[in-house]
Amino acid sequence: MNELNSFQLATRLGELLLTLGAKVATAESCTGGGIAHAITEVPGSSQWFDYGFVTYSNQAKHELLGVDESLLSQYGAVSERVVRAMVKGAMAKASAQFAVAVSGIAGPGGGSAAKPVGTVWLAWGHPEGVLAERHQFAGDRHAVREQAVNVALKRLVELGERYCIKTQ
Repeated sequence: MNELNSFQLATRLGELLLTLGAKVATAESCTGGGIAHAITEVPGSSQWFDYGFVTYSNQAKHELLGVDESLLSQYGAVSERVVRAMVKGAMAKASAQFAVAVSGIAGPGGGSAAKPVGTVWLAWGHPEGVLAERHQFAGDRHAVREQAVNVALKRLVELGERYCIKTQ
């Protein structure tokens, strides 16, 4: 089976969220609003999407999402602890049942031995908690960002499908 593109994933996400009567929020750094863009390409997405936070700087992560400055200084923006805090902040600010947060190094510069270019942390908030994953994407800046958007949406769809099964 072919991989679904971001529009197809966002369309499916919307169907699931409508069935659940739920909302989704986004908290984005390296994708710069790409996930929210994919979601709002879907006609009628205002029924299940209210908030998209683009928090590119540490200051924005702190001020808009409530990420503790000590987490940012101790672990860096591209870390599991920070994306977990970002997703929790997005869910709380948006009163959303589902959310995704992403922070990474899209390149071409900014990488290190510990966090090379293509390193992306994502976290998904759902009614039972938070799931986080580290990915190492290949390619140029555009490719890294596109892969991050698709992974973000794919996992949201998987979570939505899981909750639709639970509520049947």
